[in-house]
Amino acid sequence: MQPNETWEKVDHYIEQQLIPHDPDLERVLSANRMAALPPYDVSPSQGKLLQLLIQMKGAKRILEIGTLGAYSTIWMARALPADGRLVTLELDPHHAEIAQANLQLAGLAGKVELRVGDALAQLAELEAEGTQPFDFIFIDADKPNNPHYLKWALAFSQPGTVILGDNVIREGEILREDSADARVQGVRTFYELLAQEPRISATAIQTVGSKGYDGFMLGIVI
Repeated sequence: MQPNETWEKVDHYIEQQLIPHDPDLERVLSANRMAALPPYDVSPSQGKLLQLLIQMKGAKRILEIGTLGAYSTIWMARALPADGRLVTLELDPHHAEIAQANLQLAGLAGKVELRVGDALAQLAELEAEGTQPFDFIFIDADKPNNPHYLKWALAFSQPGTVILGDNVIREGEILREDSADARVQGVRTFYELLAQEPRISATAIQTVGSKGYDGFMLGIVI
C-alpha cells in the first residue's frame, strides 16, 4: 500500500470512529463540487480540530481569512456560543455566493458575516470601522500574502488570541530557499516573521492524510 493510500484510509477510519455523519456538511461539500470550487476545503478531521480548538479557547469572536465555500467556516461557527460572531473574508464573488448559500443551509447566516473582496482591503476596512480584537484567527487564503495576513492578525489580536495558519509545509517545499513558487516563498517569509515576532509563541505541525502532506502553524499571542 502506497503512503498516500494509507493516509487516506486512516483519515477515513478516524472520521468513521470519531466524526458523526453530518448531512448538512455533506451537502456543503457536494455544493462546492457542483459549483466547481477548487478542492481546498479542510478535511472533516481538520474541521473537527478547528472546532475543538475554538471550544477549548472559549472563543466568542473569530476571524477567518479565506472562506472558499464556507466548509471550515461552518465547523468553526458551530463552536461559538449563542452570542458569538464569525467574520470571514473571501476574494472571489462566485465562491462567496456558494458560501452564503451553504451558511444558509447550515442555519448560520445570522452568526457569520461574509465580506467579499480583496482580503487586505477588507482588513483595512475592519480597522477603519474600529473592529474589536478576535479570540481566534484562521489564516487560509493565498499563501504569497501570508506575511501580510500575519501582521493583520496580530493587529486584531489581544493576549490569549489563538492564530492558526493552514498549508505551511507544502509537501516539504518550504525547505527550498531557491523556490520560484510564490506560495512557498510566502510561507517561508511567514515563518521568518513568526521567528522574529515577540508577541506570539508558535509552533508548526506536519500532517498527512486525505489532503496529502502539509501542516499547520499554531500560535498564541502573549
